[in-house]
Amino acid sequence: MDDVEWTQSPKPEELRVGLISWAGSYLTYETYKNIVTATARGLGRRQTWEILVSNQHDAQAVVRLRSFQGLYLLCEADGSLSYGRPRTSHHGCFLLRFHRNGKWTLQCIISGRYLESDGEDVFCNSRVLSAYHMWTPRPALHVHVILYSPINHCYARADPTTGRVWVDAPVPCLEECGFLLHFQDGCYHLETSTHFFLSHLDRLAPQPSSQTAFHMQVRPGGLVALSDGEGGILYPQGTRLLLGLGSSPHRGEEWFILQRCPTWVSLRSKTRKFLSIIYDVEVYAASEHVTPMSLFQFECDNESLTLQLRAANGCYLAQRHHRTVVANGHPMESGTFFHMHWNCGRIILQAPNGRFLGIIDNGLLMAKATIPGPNEEFGIRLANRPFLVLRGRYGYVGTSSEHDLMKCNMDQPDCIHLLPCHQGIYHFQAQGGSFWSITSFGTFRPWGKFALNFCIELHGSNLLTVLAPNGFYMRSDRSGTLLADSEEITKECIWEF
Repeated sequence: MDDVEWTQSPKPEELRVGLISWAGSYLTYETYKNIVTATARGLGRRQTWEILVSNQHDAQAVVRLRSFQGLYLLCEADGSLSYGRPRTSHHGCFLLRFHRNGKWTLQCIISGRYLESDGEDVFCNSRVLSAYHMWTPRPALHVHVILYSPINHCYARADPTTGRVWVDAPVPCLEECGFLLHFQDGCYHLETSTHFFLSHLDRLAPQPSSQTAFHMQVRPGGLVALSDGEGGILYPQGTRLLLGLGSSPHRGEEWFILQRCPTWVSLRSKTRKFLSIIYDVEVYAASEHVTPMSLFQFECDNESLTLQLRAANGCYLAQRHHRTVVANGHPMESGTFFHMHWNCGRIILQAPNGRFLGIIDNGLLMAKATIPGPNEEFGIRLANRPFLVLRGRYGYVGTSSEHDLMKCNMDQPDCIHLLPCHQGIYHFQAQGGSFWSITSFGTFRPWGKFALNFCIELHGSNLLTVLAPNGFYMRSDRSGTLLADSEEITKECIWEF
């Protein structure tokens, strides 16, 4: 297992950033006006840019900035900015420089002028560098992240028993490998799965403070480094690879690859036994308890809804001869792709031969049934997610001091603690310990006294839907109010987690 490389090539969402001007506003493309401004105060879809690198060397790179809609930030000869498609090979190219304070500058390749903002408008006028040309990059990926050390080939792992963070997890299947990345006042706070915070003192702190605030250097490709702003930088130290502040990292030890927290699940048969890898590759419903060999990484294509399940041995479940399913597949093998169907929170898997996965009498997993029945339905449970952080089309799900209803357009999320009930069914608990309640209008409040049932179904590697207690799907609304009123699954019903 240690020989398997678990990190993968960065996904497009892991290469996207928001760019914050000196005035605290975000670089924004105005879709209908074909212009670029810097007036927005939060990071949304129109403030998100993918950094496309054509050439990178040390502290600089030649890049283009592409929006969600596939159009580019373009600098014209008169210094004005537009939004569209490049007309020449250099049109829309910028020289991106990385500064020691974590800021970026973007210099137009054609004119030599720097991208700047007056707090509202954006333009390229000056060739003399100043503070007005500095932009702070903010990673735009979902805030539930993992940190991978390419030097040590391991992931950061919080240890609540010692109150420290180690970079020693070869496989990111533990909930302790997940962190929440909070952005506040230009700094970052890393929160563990048990809601403690990484601090400057090499110990986890119970509350965010100036001692838990880190400056972040960001490089295209998802590379980040965290520092205290006073010369100290985080990197793994000692033989046990304790993550702490120091001043002399070697060979780039301070750089981590920032990635979305992967989804690991356990699968349970109708006999209440967990699917587990036995004898290296064979898959049986044999274990009454969850073990590392009964955890599977849930990798799903969002468009085709084909699913791959990666076992802790680094290989994928694959359909083989005689309809057997074993854990020795490789990523691109056709036999590793299964179609998934849902039935009230339980998952049904259809193999490439058209038959459905089920358990035979001796507990072996096989693709045998032509019509799925109870024996082909599996209970599924999130294995590395003690809570959910949901992001929809308009922002994160959370609470606001100005409203008593749950909102879906927040810049900072609330954690939804998951209390498993039946397979696929959870109770949603708010951060204060109360439960989610639902009104007759399909809106939500976070201070209910009684636990209600929410049905979760996965629709992608990090995408899900929620069927609310009133029988409707939970969706985001343009007004910013979280609603449960949709009979069908629409784009507004899909949540990133």
